[in-house]
Amino acid sequence: MKYRRLGKTDLNVSVVGIGTWQYGGEWGKEFTQKEVDGILDLAQEFGVNLIDTAECYGDHLSERFIGDYLSRRKREDWIIATKFGHHFHENFERSRHWRPDEVLNQLDASLKALQTDYIDLYQAHSCTDEEFNNDALWTLLDKQVRAGKIRNLGVSLRTNDYSWQTEKASDYKVGAIQVVYNRIDTAPEKSIFPAAQEQNLGVLARVPLASGFLSGKYKPGAFFGDNDVRSKTNEDQINRVLTKVEAIAASEVPEGVPMSSWALSWCLKHPAVTSVIPGCKNTKQVEMNAMAAEFASQDHPQSI
Repeated sequence: MKYRRLGKTDLNVSVVGIGTWQYGGEWGKEFTQKEVDGILDLAQEFGVNLIDTAECYGDHLSERFIGDYLSRRKREDWIIATKFGHHFHENFERSRHWRPDEVLNQLDASLKALQTDYIDLYQAHSCTDEEFNNDALWTLLDKQVRAGKIRNLGVSLRTNDYSWQTEKASDYKVGAIQVVYNRIDTAPEKSIFPAAQEQNLGVLARVPLASGFLSGKYKPGAFFGDNDVRSKTNEDQINRVLTKVEAIAASEVPEGVPMSSWALSWCLKHPAVTSVIPGCKNTKQVEMNAMAAEFASQDHPQSI
């Protein structure tokens, strides 16, 4: 495994982390604590130290799985990133909650679910520019940093159209951003990455496998059940993406290299990207994802 400083923060993160949206039950599978323990234990064996979650991956469900795990392990071995701004409801619906008092309640609920006294990276989750541009909110968050509940602040951008939040990040003492970036969606290269590099912001690349399509295991015509968020995507759009993936696999992926490992390392070669945070449904995927570190650039400017 390789490690990089997450921008201007004090966090040294593994170049491959673990995204945990799937633990909330929206990706076609419900998890048990034993399965989560096995995934995280193996990830640690491969040198992974970064877990990304959110209060609305289930109603703190993902956080509770992680908290149960942490309660039986060394907390200091892990860098925990979570998010705020939403509340999970039945049928995978979410409501938005951005008032300072609501965010403070969310923070305390996340700390309880995670069974920890502090969060390493607390991220505004898919906020609008109006929700972001709120001095009272950031004043509240700064107080929590000084109180020791939060080590660093971040922003998980709603979409790749929200470059303004990246440009203003340092004004609110934000040290890292999270953005959708993969071989299919390269939009951040245009304006988000330059703004991040100018401010020395850490960059977490989410959806680095394009919702699993860059894993190489899906073909055009793939079907996803009602309990899988991908079922909400237009079928024609999915088939267009999978057709493009087939072309990439044939022309860009070296022979003998798993496509998922290649796709993650492709993200890591951009000098703005600190770490990728793919989801893992099983231990085999943990191994494939961790292999990406072997192909990551040795001369990355943030490498440690």
